[in-house]
Amino acid sequence: MKRHSLITRIWHWINAAALIVLFMSGLNISNAHRFLYWGNYGFDPADAWLSVMRFPAWATIPQRYDLAEARDWHNTSAWVFAVGLLIMWIASLITKHFWRDIATSPRDWSPVSLIKAIKEHLPGRSTPHDRPYNPVQRIAYGAVLGIFLPMMVFSGLAISPGFEVSAPWLVDILGGRQSARSLHFIFAWALFAFFVVHLAMVLASKPLTQIARMITGGSREESHDA
Repeated sequence: MKRHSLITRIWHWINAAALIVLFMSGLNISNAHRFLYWGNYGFDPADAWLSVMRFPAWATIPQRYDLAEARDWHNTSAWVFAVGLLIMWIASLITKHFWRDIATSPRDWSPVSLIKAIKEHLPGRSTPHDRPYNPVQRIAYGAVLGIFLPMMVFSGLAISPGFEVSAPWLVDILGGRQSARSLHFIFAWALFAFFVVHLAMVLASKPLTQIARMITGGSREESHDA
């Protein structure tokens, strides 16, 4: 059996590209109003819970301040991101990939299991086991797939112009339009943090092998060192 199925590999690379565009265009949008609020309303910087830095042009899409174009990039990529996530979840449930490889058990959350999994990532330490991901990876991937990515979709919908008219319940669940905007910002940076850690772990454990596995699928019999 392949370590990574074809649909997982396709989704991984498309989702990575969509997230990069979403993040960089989101930074451009953030530059339009760099203050975050809780509740339904917010416009006075004095009421903000956070003042966000102004992001440099090289980190944004487009690489100049252009709110209209940034929104076009953001909305287009959001559709790719949301539809891809939906397909990935459907496929993972149908093939039982989620329950077999990612879903955690109470044992996975024990300090002993977590410490052992962390030690496996140390240089020169690689321990094959019966599942493609160790407990730390399952917890991290489960949080990303089950919380971070869906919250990006839901909070993004809640702050879309006019959406509160067609689905006010979603805005209410998230605590108001400005709360949804704050949550969108928080989960975006949580995903960025995951991306940095994920990339660091790949670079620390045979990066060419890890990239090749995500292209070819690899084998479940290979050493599970990433």
